[in-house]
Amino acid sequence: MSRVGKHPVAIPQGVEVAIAGQQLTAKGKLGQLSLALPEEVEVSKENGTVVVKPLGESTQARALWGTTRANINNVLAGVSKGFVRNLEISGVGYRAAVSGKKLTLQLGYSHDVVFDIPAGINIKCEKPTSIEISGADKQQVGQVAAKIRGFRPPEPYKGKGIKYSDETIRRKEGKKK
Repeated sequence: MSRVGKHPVAIPQGVEVAIAGQQLTAKGKLGQLSLALPEEVEVSKENGTVVVKPLGESTQARALWGTTRANINNVLAGVSKGFVRNLEISGVGYRAAVSGKKLTLQLGYSHDVVFDIPAGINIKCEKPTSIEISGADKQQVGQVAAKIRGFRPPEPYKGKGIKYSDETIRRKEGKKK
């Protein structure tokens, strides 16, 4: 029995939800997101909540029950509150700056790394060593954060590179004589 799927998803204030066939569309203050629903589950709107039920007892239907409920919750939270991912840059001379729709990173390479900010994503650099990525789509925010982190992942000896703010880097001891 799915522990996640049993609970209905409350629709936040100011969010409109429309279910048409196997498509759920949510509209809120941060934009509009849509979600393709799998055939194995039934989604309905009941007095201020979205309820997900499996359409059978198959393993696939039971697996998609909780997954679909979690995805619907992410869509509704995204259009009402949004998602934020913070990155930290550490290293001598490493810094970031936003200009227009481009993020410029100086990461110790012979050239600056220029990253085009996709639509639906906001990037702020309060300090040259911190990057804040925000948006309505949780998957897209995480993907952009992972792509930026991939330009210079943190290394275990000095800890230089780009890391998530809640990530801890396991440090290694250097060579001994």
